Amino acid sequence: MSLVIDASVAVKWVLDEPATERAVALRDSDADLIAPSLVHAEIGSALWRATLRGDVTALDAARALNVAVSHYSRIILLAALADGALDLAIKLRHPIYDCFYLALAQRERCALVTADRRLLNAARSVAGVEVQAL
Repeated sequence: MSLVIDASVAVKWVLDEPATERAVALRDSDADLIAPSLVHAEIGSALWRATLRGDVTALDAARALNVAVSHYSRIILLAALADGALDLAIKLRHPIYDCFYLALAQRERCALVTADRRLLNAARSVAGVEVQAL
């Protein structure tokens, strides 16, 4: 079974945040974890913010990015999802960044798991996409 895992979940694999235990359990499951290549930038951005707060060093952030991304079995290039993501962004009036995850879930006919309430609410109106809250 494949699951699209967005960065809001993946960052919990490397930073101690609320719901980290649930995120780690999902990571350690038998599911095939996939994401659009945007996940690198989004996890990196969360780690950058953690360095600004003094939660992690720059070296630890770099290592954490590599560790987090290594748990995905497949990372899909944005170009393969761009048309679908843009269509969803326009229809939902929601940022295209999140819609790449939705477009991937549509394409792969699998669930999207997110800890992002705003994405969760927007995604619930997309026909044919199951969205699960972490």
